[in-house]
Amino acid sequence: MSPIRKQLDEMLDYLPESEQVLLFEIVKRFIPDDVATSDDLKAIQAAQREYDQGETTGHNEINWN
Repeated sequence: MSPIRKQLDEMLDYLPESEQVLLFEIVKRFIPDDVATSDDLKAIQAAQREYDQGETTGHNEINWN
């Protein structure tokens, strides 16, 4: 963990929860919407494994009615 990140982490412990919510909203504005989270990447990898192993259902195989 970088020194700045460590300091930020420690500072959060001193902020009242109501201020943490405000800070959270501010930080969110700096994060692009199209960035994959670690959970997103895990889900993509799991889906790719299922696809590679033939464990998926094709679009045309679904009865959409």
